[in-house]
Amino acid sequence: MATATPTPTPTTATGSWQLVWSDEFDGTTLDPANWTASNDCWGGGNEERQCYTPRPENVRLENGTLVLTARSEQWTGPAWPASFGPGGVDPNEQRSKPYTSGKVTSENLASWTYGRFEIRARFPQGQGMWPAIWMLPEESHYGSWAASGEIDILETVNPGVTCPGCEAGGENSIYGTLHFGGQWPDNANRGTDLSFPGLIDGEFHTYGIVWEQGRIIWTVDGEAFASMTSADWFTSATTAPDAPFDRAFHLILNLAVGGRWPESQGLGGVSDSGFPKRMEVDWVRVYECDADPATGRGCVGE
Repeated sequence: MATATPTPTPTTATGSWQLVWSDEFDGTTLDPANWTASNDCWGGGNEERQCYTPRPENVRLENGTLVLTARSEQWTGPAWPASFGPGGVDPNEQRSKPYTSGKVTSENLASWTYGRFEIRARFPQGQGMWPAIWMLPEESHYGSWAASGEIDILETVNPGVTCPGCEAGGENSIYGTLHFGGQWPDNANRGTDLSFPGLIDGEFHTYGIVWEQGRIIWTVDGEAFASMTSADWFTSATTAPDAPFDRAFHLILNLAVGGRWPESQGLGGVSDSGFPKRMEVDWVRVYECDADPATGRGCVGE
């Protein structure tokens, strides 16, 4: 398997960032030109315990923010996401889960190749909470997951939970991860984490990435905390040097409940106390580097 050679990046910034897309959530309802609210009880392939619904109880705008609310309530709904299509699944299959929550996606509405992506948000605390801000390819050009890639801008599990073996002050790490390689189960991933007490201070913070040709940088409140280059990823479908992160990706915002990762950490399982739980998003902004929009390079130094 060939290892990609990192794409050279400029040593000094020569361009400036231009806002090309945003949602400030200032209306009264979710903008259908920007987002679709999910409606499925699939569990994300991670044994998550929620059904996502488009109901205002789970997805709504409130005081200039997008609110995704997880509720402890039994719900029955479609087993599969509509995007799965007719192949290999029964579109009429139903499943029941003990929680409901919210998820929105810009799939088929807005997608980008390269740029600066920033999301100002705050998250609920508690065992079993799994908020995420992430991106998936608009088209599976290199094959099904994860051969065509996945970019996790921000994930956190069990924020604020105090337990034996947890970090001082509770679980408060933020994670940035790339998924790539072959189609499941031959997928691979590489990620990084940062202890960030701001997760549990009750305030909004800004989470983001800068995505250039051959490089992705993770940021929190405007400060970089991790980066990867094309030497760190690959896809089995091609030896193209930047693949699979050289194609258009769309945005996803969701609040999951439970699943293999959070339930295996912290105190284990899902705590039923404190529901409903709210993930609030103040705004989402996407910028383009005017120095070279085709590569995204020129707005960040070496």
